[in-house]
Amino acid sequence: MTAQTDLNNSLLTAIQPDHGGRVILDPATGEPIGRAPEHSVVDLQEAIDAAKAAQPGWAALGHAQRTSLLNKAADAIEAHAEELARILSREQGKPLNGPNARFEVGACVAWLRAAADTPLEPETVVDDGTTRAVLTYRPLGVVAAIGPWNWPMMITVWQLGPALRMGNTVVVKPSEHTPLSVLALVKVINEALPAGVLSAVSGGREVGEALAGHPGVDKVMFTGSTATGKAIVRSSADTLKRLTLELGGNDPGIVLPDADPKAIAEGLFWGAFINTGQTCAALKRLYVHQDIYDQVCQAITDYAANVPMGVGLEEQNVLGPLQNASQYAIVKDLVQAAKDSGARILLGGNPDPEAKGYFYPTTLVADIDNTNPLVAQEQFGPALPIIKYTDIEDAVKMANALEVGLGASVWSSDREKAREVAARIEAGTVWINEHGAIDPRVPFGGAKQSGYGLEFGVEGLKHLGQPQIIKG
Repeated sequence: MTAQTDLNNSLLTAIQPDHGGRVILDPATGEPIGRAPEHSVVDLQEAIDAAKAAQPGWAALGHAQRTSLLNKAADAIEAHAEELARILSREQGKPLNGPNARFEVGACVAWLRAAADTPLEPETVVDDGTTRAVLTYRPLGVVAAIGPWNWPMMITVWQLGPALRMGNTVVVKPSEHTPLSVLALVKVINEALPAGVLSAVSGGREVGEALAGHPGVDKVMFTGSTATGKAIVRSSADTLKRLTLELGGNDPGIVLPDADPKAIAEGLFWGAFINTGQTCAALKRLYVHQDIYDQVCQAITDYAANVPMGVGLEEQNVLGPLQNASQYAIVKDLVQAAKDSGARILLGGNPDPEAKGYFYPTTLVADIDNTNPLVAQEQFGPALPIIKYTDIEDAVKMANALEVGLGASVWSSDREKAREVAARIEAGTVWINEHGAIDPRVPFGGAKQSGYGLEFGVEGLKHLGQPQIIKG
C-alpha cells in the first residue's frame, strides 16, 4: 500500500493481514492506507476465551504490579508516538498538529497513566466499635470496549485503561471506519502486557453485536450513537451486564450579556470545531444574548476565517475532512436546510463539489430558528448555528429542550453568575468559559439520553469494579 512506502511505517505494516482484509481509504485524499483484518465471530470467541483464561492471573497481580505494567504500556505509546499519529491522521483525517493526531496520542499516554496511578483505597463505611464494614472493589471479569471513529485511540484508552487497572481483561472492538488506528494502539500496549489480557477484534456490525451480547462478557463500555446504545441495553438484559454508555450529544452554549466577545471567540471556536466538529461533547448550538449577538458573530467569524483546513499530513493544517461519506452528507444536508430556511451564512456553507476527500468548509450560521434541523439535530461536523435570545429563562429552556444532555457551557465575565446558570442546565458536565475541557481526574458522563455511567478519576475506576462489603 502507498502508505507503507510514504510513511515508512513498520507498525502499519505489522497490523495488516497477510492476505485479504478490507482496504481502508484516507478521507482527505481517497487514497488507500492499508488493509484491516476482517475478524469473524469465531475469532471473537477465541479472544473472549483468552481473556477469560488470563483474567484470574491478571487480577492476582494486584494494583501495584498492574499499575507498573500500565505505565510501561504508556512508555511504549510514547516510543511509537509519531507512527501512531501518522496512522491516525491518514485514517481518521485529523491533522497531525493542533488538538488533533499528535494531541490524541499524547492524551492516550496521559489517560493511561492517570488510570494506572489514581489511588482507590478501601473505604471504611462504619467502624463504631461494634460494627465494622469496609467497601472494596473486585474485578468484574471480561470487559468489552466498543469505540467510535472520531477519537478512536483516545476513547479506547479511556475504556481499556481503567478496566485493566481494576483487574479486568479487555476485548476491544474498533469502529469499522478506523480499525487500523486502534489495532496499532493495542499492538503497542501489548508490548507491556501478558498474553490474553488485551485483544482487539476488527470487523463489522455482526462482530460488534456478538461482543455486546456475549454471555462471557461481564461489562460493556460503549461510546457512539444513542440508537446503538439502546440496542446494547437490550442485548445486555439476559445476562444483566454492567454498562457504561457515552452516547450522542447536542451540546448548548449560553453567552451571557456581560461576556467579552473578542475574549471568548477563540474558546467558542475550538469548543465547537475541535476535530472538525466531530466530537460528542463539542459545542453544537450557541445561544447569544441580543445585546452582544452581532459582536459575538463577528468575533467568531474573524477567528474562524484564519484557521487552515486541509490534508492532515500537511503540517500547517489544524482542521481536516469529515471522516466518512455518511457524515459528510449529514452536515451538507443540515446546512442546506438552514440556508433554505433563510438563515444567514456568516462563513462557509459552500463545499467544493470537485474537491477530493470529505472536506466541508468551516461554517457559521446566524439568524436561525431554534427549531431548525441544524439546531435540533446533532450535526457532528464543522457547522455551528448561532441563535439569538433576549431572556436567560428562554435560553435555559432552549438549552434543556432536547432529549440529550452530555455537556454544556456558560460564557460570562461574572463567573459566579455563570455558575448559577450552569446549575440549571440538564447536562452531565457544564463548563464555564470553556467547552469540552475534559480532565482525567474529573468524572465525565451524560444525562438523559446521552447515556449513563461515569468515566475518569476515582469514580471511573469504581464503575469498572464490583463493589464488595466486608463486614465484621
